[in-house]
Parts: sequence; structure tokens; C-alpha cells
Amino acid sequence: MALAGFIGSEVGSKYPRDPNVLKPMLELRGMQICNAWFSTFFADGQRAKTIDEFTNHMNFLHAMGAKVIGCSEQSKSIQGTTKAIFEEKPYFTDTEWQRVAEGYNELAKIAATKGMQVCLHHHMGTGIQTTEEIDRYMSMVNDDIYLLFDTGHAYYSEGSQEAMLAILEKYLPRINHVHLKDVRDEVVAEVKAKKLSFLDGVKKGTFTVPGDGVIDFRPVFKLLDEKGYQGWMVVEAEQDPAIANPFEYAVKARRYIKETAGI
Repeated sequence: MALAGFIGSEVGSKYPRDPNVLKPMLELRGMQICNAWFSTFFADGQRAKTIDEFTNHMNFLHAMGAKVIGCSEQSKSIQGTTKAIFEEKPYFTDTEWQRVAEGYNELAKIAATKGMQVCLHHHMGTGIQTTEEIDRYMSMVNDDIYLLFDTGHAYYSEGSQEAMLAILEKYLPRINHVHLKDVRDEVVAEVKAKKLSFLDGVKKGTFTVPGDGVIDFRPVFKLLDEKGYQGWMVVEAEQDPAIANPFEYAVKARRYIKETAGI
């Protein structure tokens, strides 16, 4: 990543979780940690367990110098299963929604003690995926909770550039972390036609790096710039490394962002 021109990273699954080990490795390469995925299970009623694990996760990120904690509500999630991503998507009951809102409000209070912010990662295959679900979530939680905006998941879920941009524009004041992910429309069409799972789609190439798919990122960068966005923009592209060489695609993404956003 450093060789490709990036200055930061989220915590990958293979990263050491000891700050005393990870920090020197990053500093040697001029890299920083900006976030790490955290799974919550409030809708399922696992409040105490989620809060306990969140506290440990927060302490690790704080030690690494991160300012945000990106969370995904994983109750009923099908993203790691063989279920059809569109036809078998989970939905929350009113009671489950209330558990989620109350749980996230508590996480925000805990994070504030470390000067950190919680953001919700809307994600395919979860109960907070669509525009309507994002709206409901954001209306139920307190204003000190933010949205992790993911271009790829917004486009994949809603099916158009316009719908993706509408989410971004609506929640600009409450977006504190951004994932830049592109989408291949032809793979999405195959996923829908064959009723494939999220993982099947990923393996076939649903996602790619910015500039290599259907999304036009120029209006994304324009909106963020007009808002004065100061948070991280993280390139993501879950792909088969045997097919899409990670370094090659990292270089491609960095070049596109520099040419398109000027950064």
C-alpha cells in the first residue's frame, strides 16, 4: 500500500493486534491506521457481549491513533452465507430496530470517553442496507452517531449512481468515514439473474477499485470537497487476489484518485 502511494489503512484480518508490534511496522512505511471493522449484534439481543467486545476494540484503535470506529450490525446478516443476496436479505422488526438504536447510542457514549466517534457501515446482506433502512437508522440514533458511507454498497443495493449520490448528499454532515469502491454492472446483473449470494458475487468480481467500474466518482469527490470533508477515504475492492493482483489494483486506484480528485 505504501509503495502504491497510500498513507493509511484499515486493519486487515491478518494484521497483528498488538499496537507495540503493529505501530513500528506502519511507521517504518509512513502508514497510519484509520479504522477497523467491528460487528455488533444488538438486534439479536447480545447487548452486553457487544459492548464488552467493542470496548476492547476501541482501546486497540485508540492506541493506534484512529479517530473513528466503523461498525456493522451483523444480526441476521447473510453476507457470509450461500443465501441469495437480494431475495433473502434480512429485515429487522420494530423491537430489533429499537435494540439497535439504543445499543449504538451507548457505543457513542463509550467512544466519546476516548475522543472517538462511532459510524455505521451500511452493507449488503444486512438489516441496514437500503436507503430506507439507512434513513430509519439515522433517524433513530442520536446526532453524535455517524455514517460510514460506502459507494460500492450504496450503488449495489440501490442500483444507480443517482440513488448512491442521494444518500451521500443527504447525510454529508453526518458522514465521517468513506469507502471508495467501484461496481461492475454486468456482474450485478448476473447475481440478480442467478440469485447468487454476496460471496458468489464477490468471487465473480462484483467490486473493483475506483475508476475500473460503472461509478463516476467525480460528483462524489465534488460533494465531499464542497462539504469540507476532512475524514479518511479508503479504497476497497473485495476481489480474488489470484485474478486481480492487489498491488496492481492499488496502483490503478491511487492513480485514478489523483487524476480525478487531485489528491
